[in-house]
Amino acid sequence: MSHNYATPLTPEKRLARVLTRIPADWVVNIDRQPSSAGTGQWRARLTMPGHEAQDWTAPHEMMVDALEAAWRQARTVVNVAMGKQDTVNN
Repeated sequence: MSHNYATPLTPEKRLARVLTRIPADWVVNIDRQPSSAGTGQWRARLTMPGHEAQDWTAPHEMMVDALEAAWRQARTVVNVAMGKQDTVNN
């Protein structure tokens, strides 16, 4: 009988993973927008040294989703500046 030892990433593990990927000299902005339901929507943006602040992400239910979206946006800018093609969707 085979066993699957993979466990799904919790929001805490996802947050830790994305925070370790963001270089220490990048500025991280996280914003929570109030909503009529009282839960709020999260958005984020990253600012890399020598670059303008990125656009805010679209609103997300979870903070980690907004931060991951900001990471993808910033990584695209860095890859374009370096002439690389981004083939990984993480």
